[in-house]
Amino acid sequence: MNIHEYQAKELLATFGVPVPAGFAAMTVDEAVAATAQLPGPLYVVKAQIHAGGRGKGKFVELPPEAKGGVRLARSADEVRAAATDMLGNTLVTIQTGEHGKQVNRLYVTDGVDIAKEFYLALLVNRASGRIGMVVSTEGGMDIETVAHDTPEKIHTIDVDPATGFMPHHGRAVADALGLKGDLAKQASNVASKLYDAFLGTDAAQIEINPLAVTTDNRLLVLDAKVSFDSNALFRHKDLMALRDETEEDPAELEASKYDLAYIKLDGDIGCMVNGAGLAMATMDIIKLNGMFPANFLDVGGGANKEKVTAAFKIILADPNVKGILVNIFGGIMKCDVIAEGIVAAAKEVNLSVPLVVRLEGTNVQAGKDILANSGLAIVPANDLGDAARKIVAEVRAAA
Repeated sequence: MNIHEYQAKELLATFGVPVPAGFAAMTVDEAVAATAQLPGPLYVVKAQIHAGGRGKGKFVELPPEAKGGVRLARSADEVRAAATDMLGNTLVTIQTGEHGKQVNRLYVTDGVDIAKEFYLALLVNRASGRIGMVVSTEGGMDIETVAHDTPEKIHTIDVDPATGFMPHHGRAVADALGLKGDLAKQASNVASKLYDAFLGTDAAQIEINPLAVTTDNRLLVLDAKVSFDSNALFRHKDLMALRDETEEDPAELEASKYDLAYIKLDGDIGCMVNGAGLAMATMDIIKLNGMFPANFLDVGGGANKEKVTAAFKIILADPNVKGILVNIFGGIMKCDVIAEGIVAAAKEVNLSVPLVVRLEGTNVQAGKDILANSGLAIVPANDLGDAARKIVAEVRAAA
């Protein structure tokens, strides 16, 4: 689960992380009112969407020369003008895709004089199985570009969970940033507080870009992106309250109601599979046969008729889907139950695209009999390779 920048900063501040003063605004008047509570004379008005690249983004409704989603203002009138431009309009950034996201919230913060910008992120390092701190002197830039062009400027510092964050980790962060004296102490403190926040919220990632040194030698978090491990949110009812469903893909939001793992992709063959590994293999073999998957969809090990029907509806809600491949390996899940769900779903949604089904495992013959006797144009497949070849052929024949 992702949250907005202003929510991330408010949350990090509770752990002692230094952030500039700022206020969320849902209306133009609230944005203007925020200036009365900030020292000024410089303010920053920031569009709040779940995407990066806001400063370089463009608003669909504004002329091309209009400024992006992060603007400096030197008066309440300039804040009003910026807020009027942003609220209710669609911002397109490098991370939103061409359709962009509508801006429904703003964040008005105190402006600061920046001497230097750094990058600092915490995430789970899959290679080491530990929380890793990714540190770079190249803050304010696309970190992927930095990693590609100048990988020597990226440093990763792992923290052993048996010891937790130790003073030497803080010194390593400061050294990687080239900081000395009091700024080194501040860097160590910020890293320590961020580590506490990562553990305390069951975060999946905390990204600070930039972590800035001000002209008066303060270290401040000027932008923050925080995401949480969704599997741990049952422990954090307070964090669940921060969820903004308007920022989520409607299909993915609908899938979450049925405990379906769904991610929309750009292809034209819908996939319904049980098990993440099998789902990845299914997508790979579709591509190997010359077409592309329209989604990742894992129905899990406890699928029933309701789940299968919901999965079909979600897949077919994508207008790009030209065919569906169902690939089920029944262990705990029984193939006859899945087959009943497939037949019921196909009838309920009035299925009009080719459907290929591969079943294997518990009660497989009973499941195949149900499909064969359904009276529906369901194409059976013997194995995964056979299924991929058949769905590609069916889609191309129907084109």
